[in-house]
Amino acid sequence: MTQSSSEMRAGRGPIVSSEHLSHKAHELSEFEFGLIISGHAFNRWMVRCMTATGYPELGSLDILVLHRVNHCARAKRQADICLVLNVEDTHTVTYALRKLAKLGLVSGEKQGKETFFRTTELGRDACSRYAELREACLIDSLASMGIERAEISRLAGIMRAMSGLYDQAARSAASL
Repeated sequence: MTQSSSEMRAGRGPIVSSEHLSHKAHELSEFEFGLIISGHAFNRWMVRCMTATGYPELGSLDILVLHRVNHCARAKRQADICLVLNVEDTHTVTYALRKLAKLGLVSGEKQGKETFFRTTELGRDACSRYAELREACLIDSLASMGIERAEISRLAGIMRAMSGLYDQAARSAASL
């Protein structure tokens, strides 16, 4: 097991949630634990931010779907929403779209066999209020942490690359 110099100075090992999974790469377990707690924190943030905008009934996937539909002010197909959000269970996105439509945040328009979804004025307003709260609660705090924006961008690229690794591993495991 190799430790980073900061871990050796601190006199502790890596922070992991399942050390029994790490025979060769404690770093991967450390990354996974970071994903776990970050994922839960991000989901909690989205729900609480959207609650503050007046939509306490929306869950994290509903919010992600709403923002995706609103992105670039273009209508989106369900399949494209699933692809971009990397959602395999399309029925969960179908349910989110129905929920958002029932609340008047999105509307669907049939074009041939496909339905294209776009945000309504109410949906665009909800996204705008969410963005304002995000600026006030998150962006300003981020600046005080001293993390450079370029570093955050680099980390985002690493996370996307890691998601590809996990997707490939999932395909491999499914074939066993």
